[in-house]
Amino acid sequence: MKKFIIYTDGGARGNPGPAAFGVVICNEREQIIREYSEYLGENLTNNEAEYLAIIFALKKFKALFGKKLTETAEVEIRADSELVINQLNGKYRIEDPRIQKLFMEIWNLKFDFKSLKFKHIPREKNKEADRLVNDTLNRQNQNQRLF
Repeated sequence: MKKFIIYTDGGARGNPGPAAFGVVICNEREQIIREYSEYLGENLTNNEAEYLAIIFALKKFKALFGKKLTETAEVEIRADSELVINQLNGKYRIEDPRIQKLFMEIWNLKFDFKSLKFKHIPREKNKEADRLVNDTLNRQNQNQRLF
């Protein structure tokens, strides 16, 4: 069985504020296969950005590798948000209705994967995804200053 490690990060400046995410898809040797980042808009929280990063990662994985690999591979999502990982692993309750909706989207996506795990990692081990978030927010901020 093939293994993939996906690093995700989301951030909002101001919390809530302008938000973005970063996703890094790696093979089992942690060699980067693909990197993605996206500006999410204004007035989002860090937690929303973290959830949206994971949703994007799962959907992108399915689109890139297809149904057959999705149904046979072992996929591990790694993120530095202890809150989000513990919520996804059923250790913490989710009270915010907006987060509940995002949680349910991930819950439904899980059924497409043979093996899907969520692992908390220290921020220092999530540098590439974090860099993608900050680069995207910095670019968006520069674009806004031009007008």
